[in-house]
Amino acid sequence: MINFSKEQQVLDIGGIKLGGKVGQYPTVLIGSIFHTGDKKVKNEEKGIFDKKKAEDLIYKQKELSDKSGNPCMLDIVGTNELALQKYVQFVAKISNESFLLNAVSSELRIKLMKYINEIGLTSRAIYTSINYTLNEEELKGITECSVDNAMIQSFNPRNPRISGMIDILEGKDTKEGLINKTQKAGIKNLLLFTSVLELPSIGVAAGGIYQLKEKFGFPTGTAPVGVIGKWCIKNTDFKGNYKSACETVGITLSLAMGADFIIYGTLEKAEHIFPSTAIVDAMISRNSKITFKNKFDLKDHPLSKLYFPK
Repeated sequence: MINFSKEQQVLDIGGIKLGGKVGQYPTVLIGSIFHTGDKKVKNEEKGIFDKKKAEDLIYKQKELSDKSGNPCMLDIVGTNELALQKYVQFVAKISNESFLLNAVSSELRIKLMKYINEIGLTSRAIYTSINYTLNEEELKGITECSVDNAMIQSFNPRNPRISGMIDILEGKDTKEGLINKTQKAGIKNLLLFTSVLELPSIGVAAGGIYQLKEKFGFPTGTAPVGVIGKWCIKNTDFKGNYKSACETVGITLSLAMGADFIIYGTLEKAEHIFPSTAIVDAMISRNSKITFKNKFDLKDHPLSKLYFPK
């Protein structure tokens, strides 16, 4: 299994630690809610949703997190300012978890970050996301609303290969990279994200995780689950519960290449995502201790939770 020569940063976002040496901290699992197609949402414009179902799923993710040892966050998705404000209010009321503020445009993200500052949730919110469309207006907005945490997408439309990921983050020729621009805007904690465009590109995203962590040392993750579900819908020749098995494989490959977090999609998937991730985390951590002589406190790690319970 892998190790990194580059020192790996450890970030603390709302009390959740990400990064560090391979096997040091368990993978952070991030479930999505209020996204387009979420049946709990009754009106996307007004932010009307089934609060009981949303609450049950958020509590279920937390319960699975406590059992497995894998920290959790929420990916709050929306297309409307009023709706997103209601979603954030609801999540903040029933949960202490950090969350991705996943709005469809930079203008909307800035407006919501200002609102989040006003209600005192800045340390828990992750600006999602900064990407190749970043311009001076968005940078100005980020600076003015004092963003603490942000996710940077490594997708490069001119070069979707790993070399293109590095170029977009580091900069090339006279063009400044997204990492430097973001740091100049005053953001303290940076998460890198490798995009998945279709099922085979999970391999590129996973390889990108390793290369980006080796190059930059920032916590890095991906979202390998959604495209697998779309593929399964089209491939009906297979029988049985193969969808969840395939989703687990996508996550396992990403973890084996060093992923610090996984955005796994709708919260309904949590029941099979958490135990499978925890098992892989335990394997990776044990190998890191034995092979690379790494020593860490594993009190709440899946290796202790699953194999050496009190």
